[in-house]
Amino acid sequence: MEALLDYIAQCPTAFHTAGHSAALLEAAGYTRLAETEEWQLTPGGKYYVMRNGSSVIAFRLPEGRVARLMMAAAHTDSPSFKLNEDPQFAGVGVERLSVEKYGGSIYATWLDRPLSIAGRVLVRTEGGVETRLVDLRQPCAVIPNVAIHMNRQMNEKNALNPAVDLVPVYGLEGCGSLKARIAAAVGAEEKDILGDDLFLYNPQRGVEWNGLVSAPRLDDLQCAYAALRSLLEAEPAEGTAAVCCLFDNEEVGSQTKQGAAAPFLRSVAERIAAWSGERDLTAWLASSFMASCDNAHAQHPNHPELADSRHAPRMGGGVVIKHNAAQHYTTDGVSDAIFRLICEKAGVAVQHYNNRADMAGGSTLGNIANTQVALNTVDVGCAQLAMHSAWETAAASDTQAMVKALTALYETALVSDGKGGYSV
Repeated sequence: MEALLDYIAQCPTAFHTAGHSAALLEAAGYTRLAETEEWQLTPGGKYYVMRNGSSVIAFRLPEGRVARLMMAAAHTDSPSFKLNEDPQFAGVGVERLSVEKYGGSIYATWLDRPLSIAGRVLVRTEGGVETRLVDLRQPCAVIPNVAIHMNRQMNEKNALNPAVDLVPVYGLEGCGSLKARIAAAVGAEEKDILGDDLFLYNPQRGVEWNGLVSAPRLDDLQCAYAALRSLLEAEPAEGTAAVCCLFDNEEVGSQTKQGAAAPFLRSVAERIAAWSGERDLTAWLASSFMASCDNAHAQHPNHPELADSRHAPRMGGGVVIKHNAAQHYTTDGVSDAIFRLICEKAGVAVQHYNNRADMAGGSTLGNIANTQVALNTVDVGCAQLAMHSAWETAAASDTQAMVKALTALYETALVSDGKGGYSV
């Protein structure tokens, strides 16, 4: 479990998740490719490509012809607060920071908590512009609550206005320039910082306790870690190209150049197909498969009535298969059956999630990615509490269950008979 907690600690933003994942891939013998260059692939080769510094697709080729892609996908971003341009401004005896919410946070969990700042900065160089990652690591902001003496209704009704109630305090008046601090952290002059993408984040390290794990960003770094680790551990089946996709911007809809809605995955699939001599991508993908991995809602112990009583996953119950009639999750009968068989052979328990019929649920990247690369896809995740909180909780054992399931997926030689039947 320490490996998961180390991964989360190294990944405060999507940029760090992509960068740290790339470092792990390179340590395992993967070679970085550039989208701007022609790819020279070799049988049995291991490669990865990045986009925007925040999304990564890694793949391992078989020794012979590629008969299928077996893929696991997760996302690198989490709900947070993004710093605006020139964010620092004076308050009543303090310095404050102008921010905008990113994704759907549970606001209250961010209040009265020491926060840090991380992201990327664009630095002027002699040759143009260079991207550098920054992580201040130390607490340097807090979003303060109003005292209950001044808001006696706080525990009964307390709607928070992002433009008023969620403005962070950076420090006492005269505490220094945040921009200068950022510049020093990346070894640059303040005047040479030309742009940035900076976020507040919870720097508290996750902990394992009583069979549970609590940490920031479990959604979706628990699945990102599992997808990446399973790729590194698997011995893919003959003819299988094992692919791990880590996409940015799922929390805001994926409609970006680096999100699941972009042609990033399709471009990688087309290049692999061309290398393998495949001319018909649609026919080739008939025997391919994707697990879209994003955490699921465990039944809440204090509010069991919020779940569908017959389809309410529990923490520690194994991998969750997610279903939705409106296809906010992409699971259908075919992908459900295929994934169940894969897990059955691997000895991994599965459980099922449906929203209560009278409650709207969330969505994830599976059906969005399918608009670019159409193939059988199942939505899965680890059951957790307090999704989109600054501090989330899940079962420690479910991480290993997900790793085991995705490893088995990569090692499966799926074959379609073209008539609705599949060998697994």
